[in-house]
Amino acid sequence: MATPNYGYEKRQKELAKKKKKEDKAREKAARKLNPSSEGLAPGDPETDVASLERDPPTVPELPTKDG
Repeated sequence: MATPNYGYEKRQKELAKKKKKEDKAREKAARKLNPSSEGLAPGDPETDVASLERDPPTVPELPTKDG
């Protein structure tokens, strides 16, 4: 009877974990480059376009030379 090769099994788990991590990072980068409306909470003031149209974000005034 053959003995289990634990080193091989461990290496396969490590490779699968590494691949999953790379895939996740690739998907995250793709989401960052191509943001979509998926996953956005409706009514969220930072992402809700309707709330931005009603209440535009305020921009702090820049100081002038005169004070």
